[in-house]
Amino acid sequence: MRLRTLDRIDVAGKTVLVRADLNVPIKNGRVIDATRLERLRPTLDELAGRGACIVVISHFGRPNGKRDPALSLRPVADALRYLLVGRVVVFADDCVGAAAETAAAALRPGEVLVLENLRFHAGEEANDAAFAAALGRLGDVYIDDAFSCAHRAHASIEALAWQLPSAAGRSLEKELTMLGRALEAPKRPVMAIVGGAKISTKLALLENLVAKVDTLAIGGGMANTLLFARGIGVGRSLCEVDQAPAARTVLARAAKAECGIILPTDAVVASELKAGAASRTVSLEAIGGEEMILDLGPQTVAAVRSALTASRTLLWNGPVGAFEYPPFDAATVAIARTVADLTRSGALLSVAGGGETVAAVNSAGVGGAFSYLSTAGGAFLEWIEGRVLPGVAVLMDG
Repeated sequence: MRLRTLDRIDVAGKTVLVRADLNVPIKNGRVIDATRLERLRPTLDELAGRGACIVVISHFGRPNGKRDPALSLRPVADALRYLLVGRVVVFADDCVGAAAETAAAALRPGEVLVLENLRFHAGEEANDAAFAAALGRLGDVYIDDAFSCAHRAHASIEALAWQLPSAAGRSLEKELTMLGRALEAPKRPVMAIVGGAKISTKLALLENLVAKVDTLAIGGGMANTLLFARGIGVGRSLCEVDQAPAARTVLARAAKAECGIILPTDAVVASELKAGAASRTVSLEAIGGEEMILDLGPQTVAAVRSALTASRTLLWNGPVGAFEYPPFDAATVAIARTVADLTRSGALLSVAGGGETVAAVNSAGVGGAFSYLSTAGGAFLEWIEGRVLPGVAVLMDG
C-alpha cells in the first residue's frame, strides 16, 4: 500500500482543509511550546506557495462536545500568526456553519484561516458523517498533517478524508517515513529501549517489538515486574505482581524470536522518591526490603551503551528511571547522550517518541541530535504496537 501525499494533488486556486494538531501547552493565554506548530509550518508554507487558500482545523483539550471559552483555539491562532510572519492568518469562532463558511469563502490564495475547536461539537469524537459533511463544505481538498491524532477514528480524521480528495501533509509523511525506517525496513542490528512505570500498559508494545528487533533494553518501573517474574526481590519498588505471568510470556517470546533482553543487573535505590533523596547503587540481590529501584545502575547502563554501539537502528519509548527526580535521571541522561553521539557520527538512526521520552531526551540537552523525535504520544505507541491507525489507513492507496 502507498501513502497519498501532497505531491499527487493540485491545490492551486483551491481551498484546502488541513487537519493539524494544535493541542499545544498554553499558560496565561500564551503558547509555551510551539513544537507542533513549527512542524506544521512546512505544509502550510508549501500550500501557500502553490496558491492554495488554507483552512486549519484542530481539536484542543476535552470540552466534551460543548463550547468552553477556556479551550478556545484563538491563542493558538495568534501564535501561528506570529510563526507565519508576513502571512495573513485569521480566526473564525466556529468550525462549521455560516461563520466558518463565510470566513473560508473570503480567503485569498496564500491566506490562512484557523477555525475554532472541533471538539466544541459532539459530532467530532462521534465520527459523525453529517458533521464531517459540514466540514467538507468548507473546502475542495483535505490534507491530514496530524499523525498524533491518527489513532482516533474521529470525524476530522477519518470521515472527512472520504468526503474530499485527500492526502498526507509533510509532517505526517515524515513521521511515517522515519517510523518505517526504524521498524519496517531498518538497518540491522535493531535495538529498542522501553521504559515507563507499568508493564500492563505496554504488553502489546513489547510483544510486537520482540518479534522485530534484535535487542530490547527494558527499564523504569516496568522492569521491576520482569525482575519479579524471574524470582528477584525488588523491595518496595513499583511492581505489578499480577502481571508476572504476562511478563514471563514476553520473556519466552523474546527467547523464541532470538531477541536479546537487557534487564537491570544493578540499580540505584532509595527509601523515598523525591529530588535529592539519599540513594545507593547496589547489585540486585542487595536491594533492601524497604528500598525502591529508581534508576539503572552503572553496570546496566554500560550494557545498554555497549548494545547501542553494536546497533544501527534505535527505537526508544520511555525513560529508564525516575528522571523527573534527580539523581534518578542519571541513566536516562547517560544513555541519551550516547545515542546522540552515535547519531551525530552517522553510526545510528535514532527515533524516540512519547511525551516523557521527548522530555527526558530534551532534559539531557541532546534532543536535536536524534534522527527524529515524535511528539505523537498515543499514535506513536499504537503504531509500534503494530495496530492499524484509522487516520493513516484512510490515506493509503490499495
